[in-house]
Amino acid sequence: MSKPIIAVPIGDPAGIGPEIVVKAVANAEVAKTASTVVVGDKTIVENAIEITKTGLKVNIIKDPSEGKYEAGILNLIDLANIDMSKFAFGQVSAMCGKAAYEYIEVCIKLAMSGKAAAVATSAINKESLRAANIPFIGHTEIFASLTNTEDPLTMFETNGLRVFFLTRHVSLRQMLDMVTKDRIKDYVVRCLEALKRLGVTDGTMAVAGLNPHCGEHGLFGDEEVREIMPAIEELQKEGYPVTGPIGADSVFHQAAQGKYNSVLSLYHDQGHIATKTLDFEKTISITNGMPILRTSVDHGTAFDIAGKNIASEVSMVEAIRLAVKYAPNFSK
Repeated sequence: MSKPIIAVPIGDPAGIGPEIVVKAVANAEVAKTASTVVVGDKTIVENAIEITKTGLKVNIIKDPSEGKYEAGILNLIDLANIDMSKFAFGQVSAMCGKAAYEYIEVCIKLAMSGKAAAVATSAINKESLRAANIPFIGHTEIFASLTNTEDPLTMFETNGLRVFFLTRHVSLRQMLDMVTKDRIKDYVVRCLEALKRLGVTDGTMAVAGLNPHCGEHGLFGDEEVREIMPAIEELQKEGYPVTGPIGADSVFHQAAQGKYNSVLSLYHDQGHIATKTLDFEKTISITNGMPILRTSVDHGTAFDIAGKNIASEVSMVEAIRLAVKYAPNFSK
């Protein structure tokens, strides 16, 4: 069986992205299961190969059809967009922010055209994007715009635990106003559809509680009684396999043990803490609800250790592995 082509942007050149990408490409399991096409800058990639001592040979290509998909080869689409006289590791840079965006843009085009089966992204820096006047705060927003997707769904997966997020990059105060019956119903339906597309058709989704002990029937916080429970009850009457609210201090553990096929976390840190405590390096972000598949490491650019061959490639390897796992469900 042919290996799926996974497009991999190197992320912000000033961060650990180039290092973990070349380490992942050099990984024996990745070479065995995936045909990786790296999008980046040749000088940056060659520098990363030297830093990591991976010994990869760079094969410059214009199109994935030109790739040599074998161990020891890194197939690179070179955008040649870094001026090394202005480059420095570990610094916010408009040049690097612009470059990182351009790598992602090319990868999305490859996936949208069917030339790549999925995109597995490395880390980018929000401040560098802003310095480059890129009008997006992060990967999800970039993918949403370039794939014409109104509201992509973020799902984390680690060791079989799947977590969706009702809200993401908003304050806790703003989040409380977004926990509404209609929003919960909309998200549960779309999350269940996303699971089906990933091939997950068995089991029940659990909705996490918001307040301690789900508010104890309104004793401390009435969101469960007023918004969350009515949403779940209506969904159940409509035939959707969902239950809850289940206390957030137990629902993630229960899902990790297989009681639920997924959890709808109500806010950013609620789900992030659960997944990253379970396995920080193998917590992978999957963006659902788009015409293409995108997986991603869920760590930052780690400017403090960039260029030092300290960063672990485990998350990048896992992101590519999950891209390979789910890519068949997105084939055109």
